[in-house]
Amino acid sequence: MELEDALQRIASIVDASLSPATRLAGLTNVNYRVSTADGDVVVRIPGRGTAEYIDRHAEEIAALVTAQAGVNVPVRFFDVTDGLMVTQFIDNSTTMSPAAFADQGAIRRAADVMRRLHHIPKPFATDFKVAPVIADFKSILASKRAPLPEGFPDVEAKADVALALLAQRPVALVPSHCDPLCENFLDTGETMYLIDYEYSGNFDPMWDLGDFSVEAGFTSEQDDVLMHAYFDGTPPRADVARMVIYKALCDVLWSLWGIVQHINDNPVEDFWAYAVGRFERCRSLMATPAYAAAVAELEKL
Repeated sequence: MELEDALQRIASIVDASLSPATRLAGLTNVNYRVSTADGDVVVRIPGRGTAEYIDRHAEEIAALVTAQAGVNVPVRFFDVTDGLMVTQFIDNSTTMSPAAFADQGAIRRAADVMRRLHHIPKPFATDFKVAPVIADFKSILASKRAPLPEGFPDVEAKADVALALLAQRPVALVPSHCDPLCENFLDTGETMYLIDYEYSGNFDPMWDLGDFSVEAGFTSEQDDVLMHAYFDGTPPRADVARMVIYKALCDVLWSLWGIVQHINDNPVEDFWAYAVGRFERCRSLMATPAYAAAVAELEKL
C-alpha cells in the first residue's frame, strides 16, 4: 500500500496533504507523520506478510481500549481489513530507545504505564499464548523451508521445560502489550504512552516486564528499578522468577519472528542477523545462574 492510496482512503476522516508527510521509524510497518488541519497524525501502513500472523480485529479492540484508558495515544481511524491505522501525533514527546532508558525516571514512567495497562478492567479480545505463537511461527517457517539458527533444538528443549512449568502454575491474565520495544514507548517527560498493539492479548503481566528489559538491554540494577517501581516496593520472588524466564522465552519467539521477516524479504534491516543475535542472547541467558535460580523458584511452587 502506498501513502497516496492510504491518504485517499482516509480523506473523509483526515484532511491531509501529501507534501508534508515525513517517514518515521518502524520495523514491520511503514509509518508517516502527516500534517492535517486538526493537528499532526501518524499514518501506519501495514507491512508485507503481516496478514499471516496479525489479528487485526483483536488489535483494533486493544488499540481503542488502551486509548480510552490514556495508556495508548488517541486512535483516529482503524481498518480491520488490512490494519491501516491513523493515530494522533503526540507533540513534545520522545520516541524511546535503550539509551533513553538510562534515565531511571523514564524506567519508572515505563513501569507506571505498564501497570496501568495491566489494570485496565476490560479484557482484550484474545489471550496471548506463547507456546502456540512459537508453534505458529515455526509452522510458517517450515512451510517456507526456512533455516533455523544452529543449536535451536537445544534451546527449544529448555524453553519447553520453562513453558511446562509456567503452564502448571497459571496466574491471572491481564491486558498486556506483549511487544514492548523501547520504540513503542513515547515519553513527554511527565507521561509515558505505550503504542502498537499488534501482538497484544490477555497474558501474564511479567512477560511485558521481561520483554521490555531484554529490548532495553537492562542491567540487573535497572531490572531492580523497573520491578520495584512496578510493584511500588519489593517484588514477589515468584514474579521475579517469571520475569527472568520470560526474558529468555521472548528471545525464542522474536528470533523466529525475525526469520519470518527475513523470509518475507522485509528490507528494513538484516533480519537474519537480528534473529541469530536474539537466539544467541537467549542461549547465553539460559546458561546463567539467574535463569537456573528462576526455574528452581518456580519448581518450588
